[in-house]
Amino acid sequence: MRIDELLARSGDPTFSFEFFPPKTAAGEENLYAALRELQPLEPAYVSVTYGAGGTTREKTIEIVSRIKQDFGLEAMAHFTCVNATTDELRAVLDQLRSAGVENVLALRGDPPQGQERWTKTDGGLEYSRELVELLRSEYPGFAVAGAAFPETHIDAASAEEDLRHLKAKVDAGASFLVTQLFFENRFYFEFVERAREIGIQVPIIPGVMPITNIDGIKRMTELSGSALPAGLEQALEARRGDTEAVAELGVAYATLQCADLLAGGAPGIHFYTLNRSPATRAILSALKLWRPWERATGLAVAPERAAV
Repeated sequence: MRIDELLARSGDPTFSFEFFPPKTAAGEENLYAALRELQPLEPAYVSVTYGAGGTTREKTIEIVSRIKQDFGLEAMAHFTCVNATTDELRAVLDQLRSAGVENVLALRGDPPQGQERWTKTDGGLEYSRELVELLRSEYPGFAVAGAAFPETHIDAASAEEDLRHLKAKVDAGASFLVTQLFFENRFYFEFVERAREIGIQVPIIPGVMPITNIDGIKRMTELSGSALPAGLEQALEARRGDTEAVAELGVAYATLQCADLLAGGAPGIHFYTLNRSPATRAILSALKLWRPWERATGLAVAPERAAV
C-alpha cells in the first residue's frame, strides 16, 4: 500500500522503523531478527537506506522486497541521485516496481567516499527535487517521500533557503516528509510552523533515534549538524563506561521525547533503529500503552500547538 494513502486514512499516529543494509551475513541475520522482534508492534512501514554513495543499491532492493514479501510489512526504499545516470535511476525504479515496492524516499544523497563536495554524475540529476519530478512524471504509482531538516540542512545557506528548497520538492510531488534526527522538540514544532507558513501542508513525520552509544551518537550529530542538548550530553557522559545505564537513559529520554511529540500533534514517529530492536521495542510498547496523543492535557504541551 502507498504510505501517503495510509497516512491520509489513519486515525492513530503511524509508527515506522528505519534499517540499513548490513555488510556481512551475520549483520543480515541480526537485521531480520530485529524485524521479527518488531513485527508484533505492527509498524505502518519499514524503510531501508541506500548506503553511502549509493553503494548498497542492490542490497536495498533485495531487503525491501523481502520485507514486503516475507514479512508482510509495507516497505519504503531510500533512493538517491549518487553515482547514477538518469537511465540507471530508471532501471532501479523498474526493479523496485517489479518487486511490488510502492514507496520511495527521494534523496540527493551524500558525496561518494573520498569526495568532499557534492557533484552530480554526468547524465544524472543534481537535486532531490529533480528525482521527485522524475518519479511523478514517469512512475506515478510510487508514493514519494522527502527528507526534512528541523535544524537546517548542513549545506543550506540559511534556514529560509532550506525551506524554499523543501517547498519546491513538495510542489514537485513529495506527498509526505520524514525529518532528520533531533533531540529538542522545539526544533520540530518551530520547523513545522515555519513550513506551514510558506504553504507546505503535507504530513511531517519526526525522526527519532534512541541513544544506545555515546560516541556513536556524537558522530551522528556532528555529521548531521543536529544539536545534542548540554544536559543530555552531561547525563550520558556521567554514565560513560556503563553501556546498560547509557541505553536506559537513551530509552527513557526517547520515550518522553516521543510522548511530547505525539501529544503535540505529530502524525507519527519514524524510529532510526540502527538495526537493533530492544530500545525501539521498549519505547513503542510504552507509547502504545500510554497513548499520549489522547492525553495531551497530561503533558507539558504548549496550548497553541496545532496538529502537524
